[in-house]
Amino acid sequence: MDVIRLHPRLHQVRLAFGQCYIWDAPEGITLIDSGIPGSGPDIAAAVRSIGRDPKEVRRLFLTHFHEDHVGAAADVAGWGEVEVLAHRADAPFIRGERKGPPPRLLDWELPIWERVQAGLGGVERPAPVRVDRELDDGDVVDLGGGTQAVAVGAPGHTPGSVALHMPDERVLFTGDTIARGEDGRVILGVFNCDPPLAAETFARLSRLDADVACFGHGEPLAGDAGEALRAAAG
Repeated sequence: MDVIRLHPRLHQVRLAFGQCYIWDAPEGITLIDSGIPGSGPDIAAAVRSIGRDPKEVRRLFLTHFHEDHVGAAADVAGWGEVEVLAHRADAPFIRGERKGPPPRLLDWELPIWERVQAGLGGVERPAPVRVDRELDDGDVVDLGGGTQAVAVGAPGHTPGSVALHMPDERVLFTGDTIARGEDGRVILGVFNCDPPLAAETFARLSRLDADVACFGHGEPLAGDAGEALRAAAG
């Protein structure tokens, strides 16, 4: 587990598989995603490493229902007064009421999918977790410290994928709609349930004002992120 500071209040947490983010406000912490099942202790250690206590986590924002994003959500939700937020369309999957749709894999994604599934072979299924607030596109979330974030509906990767945009801070969390490859290229995320819709969402997110872009997979972009996203979206 590594913690990288991206902004005075923003930290990336590199987990054994995937990553999540910490927004550190005086009134409490917001976590964006929660890694695979079993990531809770590493996330708690990351919170402590920045001088805060896990009991100070006030909200957990889930970008979508996949196991590498909601894996430790039930653990985090039990740390204290934690509000769990997710988009309305993915909330039933996160709560375990229904099974979410599978991805529509393109031919070139098949070997990548097989490698990822092999890597997750020993990982248990995420425990269902409550969703305290079901978000719709345009909903405003008060993160404390004078920072407000806007939920941006981002369907395509999953029906209820949702991005989080902080206009005043110029920070954008894209979930898995947008990713960054090992070569640094910004790309459309893989394993989408509706690839054409995901591409449309990518274009929409690229038009948001962002200096820092945080992806579900791949290293964040810090500095003129919006320009790089627009160039990649074409």
